[in-house]
Amino acid sequence: MAGPGMRPTAVLFACGMNSVRSPMAEALTAKLFPGQIYVRSAGVRSGKIDPFVDAVMAEIGVDMSRHTPKTFEDLDESGFDLVVTLAPEAHHKALDMTRTESVEVEYWPTLDPTLATGSREQILGEYRAVRDQLMMRIKKRLDWAPPPSG
Repeated sequence: MAGPGMRPTAVLFACGMNSVRSPMAEALTAKLFPGQIYVRSAGVRSGKIDPFVDAVMAEIGVDMSRHTPKTFEDLDESGFDLVVTLAPEAHHKALDMTRTESVEVEYWPTLDPTLATGSREQILGEYRAVRDQLMMRIKKRLDWAPPPSG
């Protein structure tokens, strides 16, 4: 178990349907900490692939084509040091599932960009805002340092 101030080695991101927020967070963590942190994502219910997620993640060089929405029950693994929940329903589920384990559960309130309306560009703007907010939180919480330039 990672103590306070220690970087977790295994992180699970969870949201409502594992189609927008949690897969974004999983992919961002994998991009920032390649091979350093074991990361997965799950939802309370199984959602569908969201093309807006693919679009805004591709803008920063992340390919989401291999992501398949999963529920907590679909996860083959356990033993996460940290579970980060991005939606209230996921937080309740995570607390319920981990009450017998020594695992940190943190709630990061995160807007659901699927509720955005307007033009394609306005909707993409909401998805970008969520992506960028998650990137900042992940860097801060997991103590990311830029690679040394050489």
